Amino acid sequence: MTTLICTLQDHRDDVNWCAFSGNLLATCSGDKTLRMYNSSDFSELPFSPLSGHGYGVHCCCFSACGQFLASCSTDATTMVWSTDTGEIEAVLEHPGRSQVRICALSPDSAHLVSGASDGSLALWDFPSKQLRRTGAVNDTTMVACSFSPCSQVFMTGSTYGDLRLWDLEMNQLHVEKNAHDLGVTCCTFAPSILSGGQVVQFRLASCGQDSLLKIWAINKFTSGGYKMQLLHTLTGQAAPVLSCAFSSDGQLLVSGSVDKTVTVYDAKNAVLLYTLNQHERYVTACCFSPTSPLIATGSMDKTVNIWRLEDGCTDRGGKSLPERSSASRSKLLVSDWSEGDVSAWLAEEGLGGLVDKFRANNIDGTELLSLTKETLASEMHIESVGLRSKVLRKVEQLKSDSVCSGIPDEFLCPITRELMREPVIAADGYSYEREAIDAWINTKNRSSPMTNLPLLTTLLTPNHTLKMAIGRWKTNN
Repeated sequence: MTTLICTLQDHRDDVNWCAFSGNLLATCSGDKTLRMYNSSDFSELPFSPLSGHGYGVHCCCFSACGQFLASCSTDATTMVWSTDTGEIEAVLEHPGRSQVRICALSPDSAHLVSGASDGSLALWDFPSKQLRRTGAVNDTTMVACSFSPCSQVFMTGSTYGDLRLWDLEMNQLHVEKNAHDLGVTCCTFAPSILSGGQVVQFRLASCGQDSLLKIWAINKFTSGGYKMQLLHTLTGQAAPVLSCAFSSDGQLLVSGSVDKTVTVYDAKNAVLLYTLNQHERYVTACCFSPTSPLIATGSMDKTVNIWRLEDGCTDRGGKSLPERSSASRSKLLVSDWSEGDVSAWLAEEGLGGLVDKFRANNIDGTELLSLTKETLASEMHIESVGLRSKVLRKVEQLKSDSVCSGIPDEFLCPITRELMREPVIAADGYSYEREAIDAWINTKNRSSPMTNLPLLTTLLTPNHTLKMAIGRWKTNN
């Protein structure tokens, strides 16, 4: 369940981008300002708004440690701000003084890329703020950019509709022409790296004016070559998709559209989980918090909505959210089902005539598992003995299907074979207990415990989705 918890209404023009760090939320707007909020209670910081750009601000992003915020603007600059004081640390003037439409920081905070409306790219050494390389794609506007989790390559997208993979020497490693008809609008790498055999794989999401959200596999071979493969095309929105972002564990994918909706997907299985309808105009920005189950979405209605991922069946306004599909519902413990999930299950089991009675009595997954003949007869007024017996048989079948014969293997750390408390995703794409993988990296020469291949980075990403699943399992066992 995704619940709207607050709406920020401080900007005076379209919200163009939003970004989370560990404890802050930054937003930027056509009103020439950036605003910064404490992500614990969404109170605005004393030095916010940040003013310094001469024209609208298109994009903003945090350094990995959260100490700096970068922003870019139509005024042809990329600015670096201190998140402690709100003061300008550096002003990076784009070569050729073209309008800067996009900027991205590498996960290791070593490099920053800025892309402009004339198709030019600038690669900056971030610690020194010095220009390192330039590149360009003629006759287009750069509007999308994202670094791979290893920080060694980055992807750009343009209004021409192509996706291009670059290395830090500004060599083009791969070009995916016509990735989106009428133009790319956003692209973002998933945070994890998958390794196997002679291939290292990244995942990338992209969206565009063709109203599609796509998930790609980008394979790097030991020979140094790259291959890009389309895995999924998601069609959950009815108009151009303007923004997309992965959760910090790579399990979820969110997107915002011209149709005013926000969609949340199970990224691995390409299953639509939720469609959110609270913005009044185009949804131009979206991002996940790296430390808590929060999503921020920005819009041309000048607002930023903050959503919390949690159990439940209705949003703040009492409107029912779309019911999960059978495929996505089957991934949950029955005790975590919402009232909508129970209704959908009744329909699938040929008991659709009972949906109204179950809804009237607010029967969710937990209540479903505790039903008795007496409850069905006296409280829910199901008079047919046969119908009551059928319901209970179906419930018993659910219970038997979900009986756990032990700890699920995916909940065990591959190193210690113990139930994980703080699961993190390593560069090989596998999840480990943080303490165990830290010790492994410090003593095993940075090789993967699962593949024995070198880890391209020692960056560890908290696996919040797995941690929540383990918590649910412990509660019910």
